[in-house]
Amino acid sequence: MEFHENKAKQPFIGFVQIWQAIKRWHLRAQTRRILQQMSDERLRDVGLRRDQVE
Repeated sequence: MEFHENKAKQPFIGFVQIWQAIKRWHLRAQTRRILQQMSDERLRDVGLRRDQVE
């Protein structure tokens, strides 16, 4: 058995998963900030209440 047969097929998959989790967290935080800045009337238009945002 040679070395190349034991190599991981996706050696950086852990880093990719961490990066994707960070991107999801950032997107949720950004969405939360935008929703918190909206007026109660605009929140009602998209089907949310103030207590659901905070």
